[in-house]
Amino acid sequence: MGLLLKDFIKQFETYCPQELAEAGDPVGLHFGSMDQEINKVMLTLDVRPDTIKEAIENNVDLIVAKHPPIFRSVKRLVPDNPQTKMYTEIIKHDIAVYAAHTNLDIVDNGLNDWFCEELGIKNTTYLTHTHSILEWELSVMATDEEELRLVEAAISQDFTCYPTIVEEMEGELVVGTFKVLEFAKQTVETKLKELFNKEPMDYAWEPMPSTTADFGIGRIGELEEEVSLEEFVQTVKQTFNLDGLRLTTDSVDKKVKRVAICGGSGEKFYPDAVSKKADVYLTGDVYYHTGHDMIEERLSVIDPGHHIEVLCQPRLRELCEQWKEAYNWDLEFVESSTDTNPFKYY
Repeated sequence: MGLLLKDFIKQFETYCPQELAEAGDPVGLHFGSMDQEINKVMLTLDVRPDTIKEAIENNVDLIVAKHPPIFRSVKRLVPDNPQTKMYTEIIKHDIAVYAAHTNLDIVDNGLNDWFCEELGIKNTTYLTHTHSILEWELSVMATDEEELRLVEAAISQDFTCYPTIVEEMEGELVVGTFKVLEFAKQTVETKLKELFNKEPMDYAWEPMPSTTADFGIGRIGELEEEVSLEEFVQTVKQTFNLDGLRLTTDSVDKKVKRVAICGGSGEKFYPDAVSKKADVYLTGDVYYHTGHDMIEERLSVIDPGHHIEVLCQPRLRELCEQWKEAYNWDLEFVESSTDTNPFKYY
């Protein structure tokens, strides 16, 4: 027997909460029922007609996509064009479709962090601030240190929980203190009750009104060694297996040490790369006139295209396989083999 969709999504959103998405971003479940059973999950960057054909041929129950299949309201569900026909095929074959978009860009250990790992960019912080979220302090009263470590292991799987484990004695109890982001309180309480049979008197919440956790889209950091711009361009091409890319620069003779990066269409964040003194900014879909502005700012910009975000497929599969082992899920995870890159180089 497989797993209920709602149980998979609960774990996925423990890692990558919808609350981190930018305002108006249509993340979450687009097709399907939370109560349906899933046995096979396909991970993909895009949801296109060929992707759905692949899912149908492989008996996929759930598609987890980086790009939401519905960005704008659908006025008619009739099969008279490829897009609406795709929607009818999804419904006809009872395939659930879930999207994690800008929340996957923003979350710690998300897509922009994976880009940095692939390119050897170290000591990173976010490029553009997007969220400041209130933190709460959670005090857990355990019978001994071993139980406290079990609590720590359980709730620190959620990135929104930051164990500080300030241990102190209260009578015969050992007290551990954690920081928890506001929207994760309910998830943490559920874990405490379900996994450890905790009663309300065994833990307590205290607001920390002056303390917030900051999140942002994009990353900026440094290479271990300074390299030429030309050398870094070749590194980008090799890392993402590209036949070509676009370079915007006022001089090809520059050196590169400090690198800013934002997957997808991140040109609007280039002023942040300038203000944070990036030597080069790597992002996709740079507009012609914006390229002129970048040159005037003396910012070198590498545009490798939007499709490099396909890196999300193997990385998400790694996470899903870890959850499968940890929670003994009877699920099969596969990556889409459909090439959804609309551009070719000749």
